[in-house]
Amino acid sequence: MKNFYLLSLLVFECFNVTAQACVCIKVEDNFKIALQRPVSVELDKEKKDCLAKNILLIKRSQNKMEVIPYQIDPNQENKIWFMHTSIDGAKINYCFENKVDQNEIPLFKYKKENGDLKMSFGNQSLIHYRYEIKFPPEGVDKLYQKSGYIHPVISPKGDTLTRIQPPDHYHHYGVWGPWTRTKIDNVGVDFWNLKDGQGTVLFKGFDNINSGPLYGSFIAHQEHINLTPKKGPQLAINEKLMVKVWKNNNPDQYFIDYTSNFSSPSKNGILFEAYRYGGGLGFRFKEQWNRDNCEVITSEGKNRAAADGTSAKWCIVYGDASDGQGSTGVLFMSHPNNQSHPEPMRIWPMNANKGRGDMFFEFCPIRHKEWKIEPQQSYELNYRMLVFDGKITPQEAEQHWRAFAFQPLIEISK
Repeated sequence: MKNFYLLSLLVFECFNVTAQACVCIKVEDNFKIALQRPVSVELDKEKKDCLAKNILLIKRSQNKMEVIPYQIDPNQENKIWFMHTSIDGAKINYCFENKVDQNEIPLFKYKKENGDLKMSFGNQSLIHYRYEIKFPPEGVDKLYQKSGYIHPVISPKGDTLTRIQPPDHYHHYGVWGPWTRTKIDNVGVDFWNLKDGQGTVLFKGFDNINSGPLYGSFIAHQEHINLTPKKGPQLAINEKLMVKVWKNNNPDQYFIDYTSNFSSPSKNGILFEAYRYGGGLGFRFKEQWNRDNCEVITSEGKNRAAADGTSAKWCIVYGDASDGQGSTGVLFMSHPNNQSHPEPMRIWPMNANKGRGDMFFEFCPIRHKEWKIEPQQSYELNYRMLVFDGKITPQEAEQHWRAFAFQPLIEISK
């Protein structure tokens, strides 16, 4: 039986706490997760209606008061997100209060520019999502053209961690997740290896783009297209890619939540065959990393030499920073509800790319076992990435994974 770390939230009317408060949230950790993490609570219409423009969320703990950024979820308007940190298991009150002495809070921002949706926090650029077609370099087959991927992913200090269209694999595009060996009505379709001309994944449109003091987010509609039918391309998979970018209280860290929700309109569905590549979350790291300057630590204690093909709850990939000052990297986390969790991984071996040892990481849920996608049914894969400068210890990684994996127990009452 899994040990779930539960966070109890009690929402109550708190006019007795302060004359200016309209709603309060009491938070008590049953088990301490000593990290700042996003939590949410759903308010009924009466409580939600009190959140006027001049309402602030005030944290009250140990005789201290602090303004806490919060954000209303655009996809579920009665859901409120905010950041919570456990303090020695103490009960903490968060109250929505009518105050005017608010200090300026840095905001997540976004802009569309040259085919990229660019997301930032304050003056810090974080990630770009490519929604227009990116053509391959001159002289390279046009089959490699692509949209619907994340690049760059930028570390807090400004180090670009992703890479696209490397000459060794022109079909690699930053952060992306096409399926490789699939069968549609017993016909093989490869959405990963673009040069084969069997399939591709392209951006279709944005369902939502949102930004505020707590996170920036977007939902992108992506289409997985079967190019093999003689009568022309056919839609094989509809995907909603849901991305949230969070900032915690560590200046050297931020989070990316990456959720793929997908279904197949095909009459007989689609079979994802077992293979070492495909789906999940793929991440091609920067050109400067090789066998000598980057390393891996998994939740099961595997290093880079031993990690490929094994399964893990989380995996740290880190290496030298571009300026030679310390290290940088990504902590990848797989949600317990994901297919095949703890999730198999594809991690390039030390002798990859003619012995250079370039770095590629993927959570690959179909590495060891096929997955039948039934027609018109919805499936979901949920990941979190902690982008960091410096280092993350295995103990810290486990805490971050627990904060991601174990959802709060929420109790709402007057």
